[in-house]
Amino acid sequence: MSALRVLFLGGAGMIGSAVAREAVQQGIDLTVVTRGEHRRALPSDVRAIHADVRDAASLDAALGAEEYDAVVNWVGFTPQDVESDIARFAGRTGQYVFVSTCSVFGRPVPQLPITESSPRRHPVFGYARQKLAAELVLEEAYRERGLPLTIVRPMHTYDETTMIFPVTWTAIERMRRGEASVVHGDGTSLWTLTHSSDVARALVPLLGNAHAVGESVNLVSGDILTWDQIHTTLAQAAGVREPLLVHRSSESIGREIPGWGEVLQEDFRHSILLDTAKLRRLVPGFHPTVTFSEGARRIVAWHEEDASRRVFDDDLSDAFDRLIRNG
Repeated sequence: MSALRVLFLGGAGMIGSAVAREAVQQGIDLTVVTRGEHRRALPSDVRAIHADVRDAASLDAALGAEEYDAVVNWVGFTPQDVESDIARFAGRTGQYVFVSTCSVFGRPVPQLPITESSPRRHPVFGYARQKLAAELVLEEAYRERGLPLTIVRPMHTYDETTMIFPVTWTAIERMRRGEASVVHGDGTSLWTLTHSSDVARALVPLLGNAHAVGESVNLVSGDILTWDQIHTTLAQAAGVREPLLVHRSSESIGREIPGWGEVLQEDFRHSILLDTAKLRRLVPGFHPTVTFSEGARRIVAWHEEDASRRVFDDDLSDAFDRLIRNG
């Protein structure tokens, strides 16, 4: 039996590189198109094509007439990013996978848990609004032009090299000093975190899976945490048993830290509980292997390995102090 032939458009970031490693381990013949700027190391067995995914002429020349069993677009963020793919791949792949986001689901959520058929609506949060617009363009192409579409939606994905925004290393250091960290809302809204290796273990079995064509799938772990728990788990991994947490409204935080305002007010303030029944039906036996307790330990250990990774932001710390003082 010949190996499944898969093409990644992009895929050298945190999630893509984890999926690439899993794909190669599962015997997939993987080709990745990048501009040669690999943020993460790709397996040696991956075939790399250097081209600009958003330059149609460059990409067509690089791909030639090759066909693939599945194509995964990691770098489509707007309708314009995916429109040329429709004509390019509608007749030359058995599956076109668009990597979207669970942030496309409307906020506030009318009913929990969120399933793949829950209402999608995000008129404010720019990233989610553009992802949703791209989904709609591709869904029309599935219905009208035969694009063999699968939409996958990760949620908040991390690995050891990342912090869990809005928790920062500055917050970790403050808690180690006995100073308070600021948490949005009252700290009890629910959130879902998934390690990149678990996203990989969920996504790879969907590649070449005919049952997934025409479907959208939530790629999440089901590890449900409050924001207080997220802060506390990271603090405990850093050796702080009982961290000081001060709660402030998302609006107040946004006024002091403008870059945080939109994502906190339009996304993170809402409780998110995602249903994974479809994922478990399409990928029988799937279960996450990295709990957030383990993930937090990995995050702290990676940052502790190199002092350059532990960045303390004085301006952010000062903003926390103002929020704490002013209530």
